[in-house]
Amino acid sequence: MSIVAIIPARYASSRFPGKPLCDILGKPMIQHVYERAARAHVDRVLVATDDERIASAVRAFGGEALMTSAAHRSGTDRLAEAVQSVHAEVVINVQGDEPLIEPAHIDAAIAPLRAEPTVEMTTLAAPLRDVDEFLSPNVVKVVCDARGNALYFSRSPIPSVRGGSSERARTTIERGLAWRHIGLYAYRRATLLRLASLPPATLEEAEALEQLRALANGIAVRVVPVSATAGMAVDTPQDLERVRALMARTATDVAHLKGATCPPNTSS
Repeated sequence: MSIVAIIPARYASSRFPGKPLCDILGKPMIQHVYERAARAHVDRVLVATDDERIASAVRAFGGEALMTSAAHRSGTDRLAEAVQSVHAEVVINVQGDEPLIEPAHIDAAIAPLRAEPTVEMTTLAAPLRDVDEFLSPNVVKVVCDARGNALYFSRSPIPSVRGGSSERARTTIERGLAWRHIGLYAYRRATLLRLASLPPATLEEAEALEQLRALANGIAVRVVPVSATAGMAVDTPQDLERVRALMARTATDVAHLKGATCPPNTSS
């Protein structure tokens, strides 16, 4: 099964223009995403962009970039254009603002497509960490059926907590009734092209969540659980500083481990 990971990236973000090129430990953010995606079990990685500055940065570190239209309204549409010139049976949509994406999580999204011919599309979800996340409209929640397919995605707290108490919300989280959605998707090629050909769904526009287009049109979305630490996206300059600090600490820890020596053997 041929697999391509495509990273849609645009320069003109309304909240954080130019963020794919922001420096993190001496590399542009898009390079961190690209290198991590390349460590997953995929055949090819490329960046689909509408901006020559991003394409040039990708080529400068030896990556593959593909220019796409500036008119696309969503990452799905950009992927659909890119895949027209790419041979692949499975397409992974890797978000360009996730420099901490784990290669193992990309592999986890691919696994159901390998194992079950009827699975058309997958995504990831992690446990909610606290009540604030459950209530926040900036954190997308997902609830699933018994097979692990998404029933619904929402910015609202779902399932609804009767009475609205924090204690009931904590119980909902602890029971795993709702999960925090991680915006990585894997599609069979035909499914991606079908999605891109469909008009935006009413629910999709109401929630501003394009994955609802799949559910509204009868496409099942298998939700794969991953660790609670997954999904640290860079949406704001403040997020960027948090990621820089975390990656700097990780780099320091790795450097210390590489420089460590075994203690002398004092046994007689």
